[in-house]
Amino acid sequence: MKRFFLFLIGAIFVSSVANAADIGLWRHSTLNQILKRGVLRVGLEAGYMPFEMRSKSGEIIGFDVDIAKLMAKSMGVKLKLVNTAWDGIIPALITDKFDIIMSGMTITQKRNLKINFANPYIVVGQAILIRKSLTGKVKSYKDLNNPKYTIVTKLGVTGEFATKKYMPRAKLKTFETEPEAAMEVINGRADAFVYDQPYCAVFYAKKGIGKLTFLDKPFTYEPLAWGIKKGDPDFLNWLNNFLRQIKHDGAYKKIYKKWFLSNRWLKEVQ
Repeated sequence: MKRFFLFLIGAIFVSSVANAADIGLWRHSTLNQILKRGVLRVGLEAGYMPFEMRSKSGEIIGFDVDIAKLMAKSMGVKLKLVNTAWDGIIPALITDKFDIIMSGMTITQKRNLKINFANPYIVVGQAILIRKSLTGKVKSYKDLNNPKYTIVTKLGVTGEFATKKYMPRAKLKTFETEPEAAMEVINGRADAFVYDQPYCAVFYAKKGIGKLTFLDKPFTYEPLAWGIKKGDPDFLNWLNNFLRQIKHDGAYKKIYKKWFLSNRWLKEVQ
């Protein structure tokens, strides 16, 4: 009887410790902090069409923004967009400047060492815009792997990583923003612009017709996902369930059609 009593006391103690630990994790989870605050803070860089960009009125709009609005609504909280320079977006997340990165971020092993990712919400790849005069001469990324060609892209993105990996012999120039890099090709100071296929498609439709040739078949596989701080299974679980829900109830499809299957939104940014 004494042994049973001691066993019972021990079981109650272990259970209490476990419950306390669970309560502690819940209190410190990002999801709980969002609900207590009443605001979902989303980190992004407004410059990646059609994911996030500035409208004529200065408002941040785009594919990621519409999903963020839907996410905040599902939580029953307000939405706050925190525009952040790309090279500092992961450090800003880690230092609690916002709750989540929703900015067309590709999952890479290097980034995954610093932050966790939810399940991919869209898959893209790198495509290429080339000078019109190179049409027929350059048919794929393989043809650009030559010292005589200058390739441009944005600093610190997968376009830079892919160029270094697949076209190491070419000259590479990087820029702070996508438009700066792409305009180098239009202005004749570079031969090719390497970047995510959706952005290349938008830039080509907006400024490149008649001036550039679009090699639209992606040559890399790049899943994009939302980034969060490590050690937060509650938030990760909620995000994956949210994504699963909107992909099956039609909400995701509606937003996708608006930004990827229509060009009406271009009037808002031109």
